[in-house]
Amino acid sequence: MMQPANKSARVYRVRDINRAIRLRVEQAFSDLYVEGEISDFTQSAAGHLYFTLNDELEAAQLSVVMFRADARRAKLRLTNGQRVKLRGGCSYFEPRGRLQFIARGAEAAGVGDLAARFEALYKKLEAEGLFDPALRRPLPAFPQTIGVVTSSTGAAIRDIIRVAHERMPVRIVIADCRVQGEGAPASIIAALESIQRLPDLDLVIIGRGGGSAEDLWAFNDEALARAIAACRVPIISAVGHEVDITIADFVADVRASTPSNAAEIAVPEARALVERLADFERTLSRAFEMGMGRRRLVLERLARRLEDPRRRHLRIAARVEALRVRLEKAIRFRLRDERQRHGLLSHSFSRLMRDPTRSARESLRTLEARLGPSLKPLLPRKRSELRTLVAQLNALSPLSVLERGYAIALHQGSAVRSADELSPGTSFEVRFREGGVRARAEEKIETPLERIE
Repeated sequence: MMQPANKSARVYRVRDINRAIRLRVEQAFSDLYVEGEISDFTQSAAGHLYFTLNDELEAAQLSVVMFRADARRAKLRLTNGQRVKLRGGCSYFEPRGRLQFIARGAEAAGVGDLAARFEALYKKLEAEGLFDPALRRPLPAFPQTIGVVTSSTGAAIRDIIRVAHERMPVRIVIADCRVQGEGAPASIIAALESIQRLPDLDLVIIGRGGGSAEDLWAFNDEALARAIAACRVPIISAVGHEVDITIADFVADVRASTPSNAAEIAVPEARALVERLADFERTLSRAFEMGMGRRRLVLERLARRLEDPRRRHLRIAARVEALRVRLEKAIRFRLRDERQRHGLLSHSFSRLMRDPTRSARESLRTLEARLGPSLKPLLPRKRSELRTLVAQLNALSPLSVLERGYAIALHQGSAVRSADELSPGTSFEVRFREGGVRARAEEKIETPLERIE
């Protein structure tokens, strides 16, 4: 047993120590300003705000509470990563020996270090195009093997396995890694590279359960972001809770609010698939019945329009028989008419063949008797008229002019009537009574010929 150095020294009770600390703390730090960066921000159902104020340079933390009335009066909306200046005082909770800062007001104090680093990395990767929605790959509809990059001892992997197996049996391969603290980004990258060696890997879930901003900071690492972007299979990011946003969320193909939600997104629900298949079956059955019903109606309409084959055969046979009878009658009538015509022609031909020349001689004598008296007085008169016309034609003929010693000038087959029709150098023909010559116009003679009156 430990013995006190001074047996007469006073022994304090825990309650007395805590009370003394509270009195001194509240007396010394009753009204002051403190500055730092917010993390672990939560809001209770009653409206009170609880968060941690961090000193990035000294790695120190201070628990803070802001009650509902003060939170409503504050003009600043508090959030994780925000750097603020708080006004209030320290309080020491005796039952648990816990120091708290009771904030009565808050104002912005610039961007916090974590928030600034996050913003800088976000802008850098966005400028490179790593957040482009066009790079997002679709998730497989029915994955068989899912890799999970997380801590094998955390709550996240238990939630993923439980939810996945509730929905559908799938193979889950765990790539264990550190998810917070020093060396966590390198550990996550190594696990991600290792899981990709599985030949039948369909999908990867990367993440962890909830925690403070510092706890989740490993997922804001630049090297990890590039490793996620280079992964050969689609990735679901499941870091923290709904309010927690990391760089990994922007690079991954799909962001899940929690690890459980990631399992719900990755694994289809067997019950829902069965229900969908049943719906498809019912839809197909209805469509089949409707289609068959429509075709049945069409067949019935066609059947009503179609004639019974036997009845149609009998009707066609009767029509053929009627046509045969009509054809036989027509042939008989035609043969009878042809026989009668042939008989008449034979009788007439026989009569002609008995004396063919006598009939022709009688026809000629009849024509001579009719034409002779009328033609005899007409012939002398017509001969006289013909001689007169011939004399007139000879007088007008160019040949009669040539007979009298004249010549005719021709140009391109037409008679030249004027010297104006021939320009100097023009070739033309001169025709005489016998033959002709070719000539060329030299000059025009202006002296006109005089007509003898």
